[in-house]
Amino acid sequence: MEEEFQRTAESLSVHLPLPYRVILIFIIGIWLFGLNLHYFSIIRIEAGPMLRYTRSANEPPLHSSVYQVALVLSALFGLNLVAFWTMTGGNEELVRVWEILPSMLFAAIVGIFLWPFGGWHKRGRWRFLRMLRRILIGGIHPDLRFADILLADALTSYAKVLGDFAVCICMFMSGHSSTNTSPNRACGGVYLVPCVMALPYLIRLRQCLTEYVRARRKGVTERRVHLYNSAKYASAFPVIVCSALQREYDPDVPHMFQKSTLSRMWLCAVVFNSGFSFYWDVTKDWDLTLFSSKRSSGDYPWALRANRHFVAVGFYYSAIIVDILLRATWSFKLSPHLDHINEMEGGIFTLELLEVFRRWVWTFFRVEKEWVHSRAGGGLGYLENGEGMQLQEFGSKFVED
Repeated sequence: MEEEFQRTAESLSVHLPLPYRVILIFIIGIWLFGLNLHYFSIIRIEAGPMLRYTRSANEPPLHSSVYQVALVLSALFGLNLVAFWTMTGGNEELVRVWEILPSMLFAAIVGIFLWPFGGWHKRGRWRFLRMLRRILIGGIHPDLRFADILLADALTSYAKVLGDFAVCICMFMSGHSSTNTSPNRACGGVYLVPCVMALPYLIRLRQCLTEYVRARRKGVTERRVHLYNSAKYASAFPVIVCSALQREYDPDVPHMFQKSTLSRMWLCAVVFNSGFSFYWDVTKDWDLTLFSSKRSSGDYPWALRANRHFVAVGFYYSAIIVDILLRATWSFKLSPHLDHINEMEGGIFTLELLEVFRRWVWTFFRVEKEWVHSRAGGGLGYLENGEGMQLQEFGSKFVED
């Protein structure tokens, strides 16, 4: 059985080496975001104003622009991958030699977003880069709060992908080919991958603390929710740390904890992080009443809420089930005991795709909740009363960063 898993892993890495898998997941994420925006336009949820992104009358819909970017990136990816297959022919040695091709693909994608000339979605590309620069230091714009949070939350779903990207760079820089059929996931030592994976959670943690400080300065009463939210993101750190310690555990070296103790600590951290995150998704991000005493109210279906934009009740129940299943799966990805998953490249790739899918589902209901509350509040300036903010009216001129 172990040999079969190894053959499967090598087969995947021969035809789709680690750098290509990282880029592919990134492109899939763009397509899925375009689908989010497209569906919102169909059901008349105005995502553009909610993201504070204005468009002139002669510009195409926002989802069309996202689709165009995704299509160009997909074409580049397809052409590059075909060239890679042609050059390597399934030969493992040639696969290692031709690592320059995915490196060129990555450089081309970065170049597209940084291209300063021409009008091809320049405003959108540069708006995205400004947002990315801002959130990478944990910043959050007071007038672009919702967009900053959506992007930063999306990064947490790419934590493992970012770890893989760090491994690719480390292998490339160290001379261990980044397209090697057996990726050196120990590259960079004990700290590199765990630190990179923790970065998205650190970003959201700082954003939550920033919001708490701003709310306190404004004298907002309900501000502790930001501290609770920061605790949710901080709960990911014990999972990452305990997992890293288990991976590098050497029984011949003295340790503060035995391996069995580390396993129990890791399991407790996983259960707490998954449960806390699921509770927050349902209760705060989607504003459903599953964990509230109001879940059995006769004014709306069980565990939902009175004001809903999606007509089909089953959408909400399906989202809850998908969220709890994939929340648990995403946490268990770090288990050193699930050798049949973690030692098989296809297993890791599948878990990463599932998490991107979960975030796609989450986005539908997160934006729907914000839209419903904005309509109830009398304007698109509504900023989550449950998170200690107040209703805020503004005119037709939206703020651009």
